[in-house]
Amino acid sequence: MEVFEVGGAVRDSLLERPITERDWVVVGGSPAELLRLGYRQVGKDFPVFLHPQTGEEYALARTEQKVAPGYHGFSFDTSADVSLEEDLGRRDLTINAMARDQDGRLVDPYGGQNDIEARLLRHTSEAFKEDPLRILRVARFAARFKPLSFSIAPETMQLMEQMVAAREADALRPERVWQETEKALAEDRPDIYFETLRECGALAVVFPEIDALFGVPQPPRWHPEIDTGVHTLMCLRIAATLSTDTALRFAALTHDLGKAETPESILPSHTGHEKRSVQILDELCARMPIPRRHKELASIVARYHGTIHRADELRPGTVLKLIEAADGIRRPERFEALLTACEADARGRTGLEASDYPQRARLRRALKAARDVDTKPLAATAQGRELGKAIRELRLAAIGAALKT
Repeated sequence: MEVFEVGGAVRDSLLERPITERDWVVVGGSPAELLRLGYRQVGKDFPVFLHPQTGEEYALARTEQKVAPGYHGFSFDTSADVSLEEDLGRRDLTINAMARDQDGRLVDPYGGQNDIEARLLRHTSEAFKEDPLRILRVARFAARFKPLSFSIAPETMQLMEQMVAAREADALRPERVWQETEKALAEDRPDIYFETLRECGALAVVFPEIDALFGVPQPPRWHPEIDTGVHTLMCLRIAATLSTDTALRFAALTHDLGKAETPESILPSHTGHEKRSVQILDELCARMPIPRRHKELASIVARYHGTIHRADELRPGTVLKLIEAADGIRRPERFEALLTACEADARGRTGLEASDYPQRARLRRALKAARDVDTKPLAATAQGRELGKAIRELRLAAIGAALKT
């Protein structure tokens, strides 16, 4: 029995990136042998074992064969005669198909090290096309490694296009799509994930609401980039520089969904798109397992981003209603996320990427003033509706004073 370190840890060590987890493959072993050594078996589809001391995952070397459509349609062979090269050959990308033996020597049968030096994401073998989930994984790796100047090999992009054309992507389940998407939203360049999916045609399959935004015009006066889809990905890129919060990034991505359904008769204007955006967002979140926090923040951003952009025109009463709608008194962090997403929207425009967004500071002052109101003395003199009215009047006065500063 031989043990090899495989996958991301080998790749990241060559890239001199931090290693967050290590995976191992066992060649020439058996479940019975590993169990005798104290390993604990997990995994239902194929044997994976946890090391008795480190808790790290050790998988038996395996090959797989496509027996049905989709990404569940595989049979596995984990017999002791499966070689390391065969195991590595089933992996998605060459940079993920490398291993190190117990002496630290690199095992690289598919040229992963050369592709790291060339900054290429290239599929390991034609077996890539048997699993549509790999389309999403490649897009996610493109988002992760874009800052290191990686690009997708032309032949790999062509293969992804062929898979979409063959309707392999139609088999992707919503929960798996969201799982990969949420990971992509956490990467340094999440916009590249969606750009890649659009390039190979998969965006129209898994996120038709976002794909529909491309080609929809906006007024050049306010949006020099004109195309709503381009603006959307610009917003996401700016949001990624402002916050690591995936809920905030998701909100920036979905804030303008309603523009795809703007009547042609009023284009390039988009009157009423905020309400339409909330409706489409609700449909998206009903189809996919979007976390509640993501959905709530995205809905608030979609509904109120236009109002927040006009912060210098708003009266104290309107500002208080805005704070209440976002539950800002109790949840100031959500109100702050709302303002940050709106800043990403304002700066996600050609030539305005580095512009200031004074609305954020103005409304932040208003929220602080409203939250600083001491309501305890009122509780001794009023109750019920009278108490609520008195608190509201104090908050209005505090907001009014804050907006004058």
